[in-house]
Amino acid sequence: QVQLVESGGGLVQAGGSLRLSCAASGGAFSSYPMGWFRQAPGKERELVAAISWNGGTTRYADSVKGRLTISRDNAKNTVYLQMNSLKAEDTAVYYCAARYSQTIAVFTTMHDYNYWGQGTQVTVSS
Repeated sequence: QVQLVESGGGLVQAGGSLRLSCAASGGAFSSYPMGWFRQAPGKERELVAAISWNGGTTRYADSVKGRLTISRDNAKNTVYLQMNSLKAEDTAVYYCAARYSQTIAVFTTMHDYNYWGQGTQVTVSS
């Protein structure tokens, strides 16, 4: 059973930066494509970014391209989300997600993922 624990959320002013981390345990992390999703109040959960198990392929929501960067360190069983030039509309609970895959692929919908963290709040003040 894979367990995911997010950290790094908080309150930041518009234009600022945060780095989220998601530490994984209980599985072969290097075989798991990962994703970051977010959910704002009253809205559906949406993909922010996704990464293949080897880190070689990434996907981003159009709204975050050029500002947010997903990366991973398989030696540390951790995936990161570097968030720069934050906007008020980035305010949400951010979740990391994982699934097993034998292929080098990225997965971009909620239903693709089996394992979820508990979420970390990001609040951007304008």
